[in-house]
Parts: sequence; structure tokens; C-alpha cells
Amino acid sequence: MTERTDSTDVTANMPDEQAAALVVGADEDPWTTEELEEVRETLRGESMRLREEIADSEHEIADLLRRSTTDGGEDQVDAGSKTFEREHELSLAASHREMLNQTERALSRINDGTYGVCESCGNPIGKARLLAFPRATLCVACKQRQERR
Repeated sequence: MTERTDSTDVTANMPDEQAAALVVGADEDPWTTEELEEVRETLRGESMRLREEIADSEHEIADLLRRSTTDGGEDQVDAGSKTFEREHELSLAASHREMLNQTERALSRINDGTYGVCESCGNPIGKARLLAFPRATLCVACKQRQERR
């Protein structure tokens, strides 16, 4: 798979004042261009890694499906094992797709200047949280509420 490039990357050569304009918590220092570029590179690397893992999972799933249709006369244990393996690969692929979606959404939010704003309440997510988990779209309070449901 090829890496998608976005021609609307408004922060590619972002002056410090534009990076500093991104939302941060009241007790946090503004974003620097270097910090934001580091986050962007982390997300791009994660995007490439996830695309590779999705491709690997899809190849493995296709191989498992091909083997399951050509293996007649297998016993129940073998059939169950292959079904489990296939379901596991499908689950991994779905998880990787969701992570890729989150990663690309974070890159898009950097590009449009909304990175760091909680998608639920509109409050700052927190720079420290974003540095630790760059794909975060919710502040800690909203994430905790979501997990309790």
C-alpha cells in the first residue's frame, strides 16, 4: 500500500506562532513547531506500520481461507483451530484498521488546526496526553466517561 500524502498540510512549514495557536491546557506550554513535527512524524510512521500490518493480515486471511476450502476431510479439532486462527486474524485486521483511522484523523486534525481539542466537549485534550498518545481525540474526563459506559 502507498502512503497517502495530503496537499493541504498547512503545518508542513508552520511558523512557531501557528503551532503555538493549537489548543493546550491552562498549565501547559504552547506547542512548538519541533514538537508538532515530532508528533506528525510519529503518526506518519505509525500509519505506514499499520498499513503494512493490515496488508499482512489480509494476506494471512486469504491464505487461511484458501487452505480451508482445499482441506477436505479434516477433523473437528483441525477445523476449530483454523476457524479460531481466521477469527483472530480478522480481529487483528479490524483493530489495525481502527487504529489507522484514528492515526489519519489525528494527522488531519493537525493539518486543519484542531489538534488538541476534545471531540466530545471541546476542551483541551492536554499536550502531555497527546505527546504520550498522539491519536487521542478525547480529554481524560470524556475518555473516562466513555469507558464507564
